[in-house]
Amino acid sequence: MSTPKLSYEESLLEKVVSKELCAGCGACVLVCPFTCLEYQEEKPGLVKKCEICGICPRVCPRYDFSQATLEKLVFEREKKPEEAFGVYRRLVVAQTNDDNIRRVCQDGGVVSSLLTFAMKNEIIDGAIVSGTSEDRPLFPTPKLATTPLEILECGGTRYSYSPNLLLLQEGVKQKKRSVAFVGTPCQIQAFRKIEAVPLKKYSSIVNFTIGLMCTESFTYEGLMQKHIQEVSGVNLNEVVKMNIKGKVLVTTKSGDVKAIPLADAKKYTRRGCLPCTDFSAELADISAGGLGLSNWTFTVIRTKRGEEVFEGAEKAGMIKTRSVEEEKAALDLLVKLSKKKRKEP
Repeated sequence: MSTPKLSYEESLLEKVVSKELCAGCGACVLVCPFTCLEYQEEKPGLVKKCEICGICPRVCPRYDFSQATLEKLVFEREKKPEEAFGVYRRLVVAQTNDDNIRRVCQDGGVVSSLLTFAMKNEIIDGAIVSGTSEDRPLFPTPKLATTPLEILECGGTRYSYSPNLLLLQEGVKQKKRSVAFVGTPCQIQAFRKIEAVPLKKYSSIVNFTIGLMCTESFTYEGLMQKHIQEVSGVNLNEVVKMNIKGKVLVTTKSGDVKAIPLADAKKYTRRGCLPCTDFSAELADISAGGLGLSNWTFTVIRTKRGEEVFEGAEKAGMIKTRSVEEEKAALDLLVKLSKKKRKEP
């Protein structure tokens, strides 16, 4: 017996959006074939009568979500109890060998290096990443990078939410044959649900995914405008980098570093981040995060596709690696944060 199709109002509005569970990923807006939904204030908004096609709830990471089902899709098996941060093939601590990337990267520059390698070697003809708004300093906006220079310009992390999935529509529009997708764990979950439907219009153009380890993101109005600019007196136009290493570190053009207690920043956590149970983007081809490291990226290579891309960049000299056994504290932190996100003891 087939499952009855539900309207947006009966499914996502009632069960997700109205209960403040919406991640803000934009997957439902992306896939709506009748353009009934628009992305408004970090969530979907119904702009015309729902045609009840039933597609939007099938791609939502907060509606009828099955981690086990998607693990079988991606890895052909479920993760084992001892795999505290998901299925993987290889763990490394890595760093870029590119001086230009090193100057703008967040930690070790691995994500930018992998994207640059893939583009220069024509593995991809685009990369969906997070950039910054031309009008609002540090305000994140999705970007379809089509050159190594554009990838470089998007280096670093924005700590407010960027709905990168929406740019899959632009990738289709531009007739991209092969793109890399970089996103947060909830966005990777949504992409895998798009694959599972399957909606090949969008999933078939993605060559590989990179997931960014994420505890939470913060509202722009709260952390950036109110706390950093008003309370701390830092001009957002002067900020060149932000990072979290036990504290929120804000570096300005003059080289000054303003440290903000993490507890203060957490006051501005987006409500849509609170239900999340995935710290390390367990369904990505490759996961990357700082985990307290300085100028290195903790990298979890999860799939055969991810391994091919990573090893290609490694052999080409784009990145260098060292054993995670040299960074036991970072590995322990990965396990701790993964369990914390799943509310495990």
